[in-house]
Amino acid sequence: MKHSLFTSFCLLMLSILVGISQLSAQQNLWQKRSVVSPEIGADGSVTIRLYAPAAQSVVLNGDFAEGSKSGQMTMIRNDEGVWEYRSEPLASELYCYWFSVDGIDHVVDPSNSYVMRDVGSQMNYFIIPGGRGDLYAAQRVPHGTLSRVWCPVNDGRERRMTIYTPADYEESTSRYPVLYLLHGMGGDEEAWVATGRVAEIMDNLIAQGKAEPMIIVMTNGCTKHVAAPGYSHEGMWAPYMSGSMDGSFEAMFPSIVEWIDSNYRTIAERESRAIAGLSMGGFHSMQISKEYPDMFSYVGLFSAAIFRGKEGVATYDDLEAKLERQFNMGLSLYWIAIGSEDFLYDENVKYRNLLDAKGYKYEYCESGDGHVWRNWRIYLADFSQMLFR
Repeated sequence: MKHSLFTSFCLLMLSILVGISQLSAQQNLWQKRSVVSPEIGADGSVTIRLYAPAAQSVVLNGDFAEGSKSGQMTMIRNDEGVWEYRSEPLASELYCYWFSVDGIDHVVDPSNSYVMRDVGSQMNYFIIPGGRGDLYAAQRVPHGTLSRVWCPVNDGRERRMTIYTPADYEESTSRYPVLYLLHGMGGDEEAWVATGRVAEIMDNLIAQGKAEPMIIVMTNGCTKHVAAPGYSHEGMWAPYMSGSMDGSFEAMFPSIVEWIDSNYRTIAERESRAIAGLSMGGFHSMQISKEYPDMFSYVGLFSAAIFRGKEGVATYDDLEAKLERQFNMGLSLYWIAIGSEDFLYDENVKYRNLLDAKGYKYEYCESGDGHVWRNWRIYLADFSQMLFR
C-alpha cells in the first residue's frame, strides 16, 4: 500500500515537472509583441516600429527610402520609447530593411519574423501586394518541390545543391528542360531560394501558363566550400564574400550536368538546357556557356561581372575565338540585363560593344537601380518566361 502511494506521488510530481517544462519551453507562444511592425496600410504605405527606449539613435535602412541613395530613413521616438517611420505609398514589390541602433548595424526587427540572409547580413522583408509583389508571395497554386541534394563532382568531393522540381514532377513520367541558376559572390545554393524567391516565382508563373514547367538547379559556386554555412562537415563558418573565378567551378560543371541528367527526368539536349546567373554567377554563365557550347542553348547574364577572370587560366583565355564558336553554333537566346546604376554597367557596355562588332545576336534589358536583388528577381521572372518555348 505504501509502495503504491509513493509511486502515485512520484507520478504526480513527474507530471507537474513535465507540465512546467512544457510551459517554459512554449513560453514564446504567450509573449505579446510590444509593437506592430511592419504595418502595411491600405494605401500601400508601411510603418516600421522598434521599441528601444534606451537607444540614443535608431536609423532605418531599406530599399524603399524616398529620395535617398543611402537607403537611410530617420525614425522618431515617442514618449513610450517606440521609434517609428512611415513611408509614402509604395509600389507592389518585396522590400527589405534593417536597423542601425547606436552605431550597431544590421539589427533585425524583433517584431517581424520574416528574415532573409544575404551573404553574412540578415534583414527583414515585407511584401506590398497588388502587383509584382504577388509574384514573390506564395499563392493558392500547385507548388513545386525544393530538394537539397549532394552531388559528386569531378574534383573528388560531394557538393550540396538545391533543386526545384515543378508541381507535377512526382506524379508524372514526363521529362523536363533544365535551368542552371547561379548565385553571386558570397552566395551559395540557398541564395536564390531565400532572397531570390525562385520557388514562389516559378510556382506562380507556371500556374499562370507564363513559364514552361522546368527543373531548376542551384549550385554552390564557391569551390572552397562544399555547402552553405552550417550544412556540411566544414562546421559553422561565418558567411563571407567568397567566390570562385579561377576556372575551378567551370571545370567541374560538366560533371554536375551529367549527374543531373542521370538522376532526374531531364531532356538531355542542348535545346532544353539554360544557364543564367547574377554578378559572379553571370560571369560563370558566360564562361561555362562558351567553354561548353554544345551544352546550353539559352544563356542569361544578370548584372554579370564580365571581365573578371584570372589571367593565365586556360578557361578564360581565347575569349573571342570561343565566343565565335558558340554563336556560330546558334543560340535560342542570349540575354543580357543590368541596372542603370550598377557598378558593373560600363563593363557590360564594353561586352555588348564586342558582341555588336562581331555581329552576334543577343537581347538586352536595362532597368533602374543598381546591383540589387530587386533587379535579379525581375530578371529571373522575365528570363524564365522566354525559355523552352
